[in-house]
Amino acid sequence: MQTILFIGSNKSGTSRDALKTAEELGYFVVLFTDREKFIQQREEFCEVHQMIYFENLLDKELLLNEIEKLQLQGKEIKGCISFIDPFVNLAATLSNEMELSNLSTDALYLMEDKTRFREMMIDHPATPMFDVFRPHIDTLHNCIERHHSSLPLIIKSPVSNGSKDVILVDTKEKLKQGLNKFLSLNPYSVLIEEYLEGPQYLVEVLVHDGEVHIVGVVEQKITKMNRFIVTDYLFPAILKEIEYQKLVETVESITSTLGVINGSCHLEIRLVDGDWKLIEINPRMSGGAMNRIIHEGIGVNLVKETISLYLGEVPNLQGQHHRYVYGKYLTVNSRGKLLKVTGKKRASMHEGVIDVYVKPRKGSILSPPLSMGDRYAYVLAAAETPQKAKEIAINAAKEIKFFLEPL
Repeated sequence: MQTILFIGSNKSGTSRDALKTAEELGYFVVLFTDREKFIQQREEFCEVHQMIYFENLLDKELLLNEIEKLQLQGKEIKGCISFIDPFVNLAATLSNEMELSNLSTDALYLMEDKTRFREMMIDHPATPMFDVFRPHIDTLHNCIERHHSSLPLIIKSPVSNGSKDVILVDTKEKLKQGLNKFLSLNPYSVLIEEYLEGPQYLVEVLVHDGEVHIVGVVEQKITKMNRFIVTDYLFPAILKEIEYQKLVETVESITSTLGVINGSCHLEIRLVDGDWKLIEINPRMSGGAMNRIIHEGIGVNLVKETISLYLGEVPNLQGQHHRYVYGKYLTVNSRGKLLKVTGKKRASMHEGVIDVYVKPRKGSILSPPLSMGDRYAYVLAAAETPQKAKEIAINAAKEIKFFLEPL
């Protein structure tokens, strides 16, 4: 029984798309999860043939023991994959050890920690000014004195993702508060970075046998609330030819420096005074609706082709068509218990809308966004021009209303 093993998944988005895609390809799908709630909601994961709970998904020995049990049951493991942090490198390492793939695990390891990555790329022209505050070799006072003249700054936890634990500080007091907060989460280090102004883009990359494929460049609109939350996506992004060529050169240089021969990643990168500066890189494709956005835009199912790469096959990244896709995400402005959501059907009836998704259920507690996980719905629209796709998505999104009971 040909089996693909997935380590971790979210309830929706790219990682869930991967489970469904593997099942559609005819594989027996096994999910290792550390979410007890998924076990309780087992019937909702109809594409998963076997779900196994682990309290700690990073315990490699326990995973190997369970894999051995699966093999004794007659399951032929063809792939071991993860689409979510922090399990990407672990899955790739297991896959390589089982001789199922030849993935660039050293590069994936570097990408999983922002401090490791920044220090590896310290001399690269796409790297902004940064510093790592380590309280065991430095003092908070010295760090603040060293950096207060460079405000505003971005401070991050080294293992943050989805805009969690990433904040902008513009005063000495906020810098001090932010450093103390992140030290309570990670007492070993805090990443401090230059704040860059300029349009931001998401770049989806697949590297096969050393050949870098830029599958998609997506323009992002960031809403500066309590965090940097991406609320709008336009694919494909509109760039001048010289900007795109410099982007290709920058991405190829970054992946080469990291030593990526086989692997998937996405970059968040800003155009600053004509130069590309890397905000961050992650060792997997982007989550949320990204697979649907790219598929609707150019006809490439990037989840499917990433699975192909992990199975040791040659990915097919040839686009089938070209149209613009706009994604509009919705958040809420106050905290409360969800009573109901209206307008989903009306939104889906707008001509050009290709998908409407509402995440929370009745009774859920909703809050203003502190991470990308606090985006509660989205509308995707497609059209022959970027302006039309944007207009459709934004107008359709206005139909959706969240009714909350204040807490």
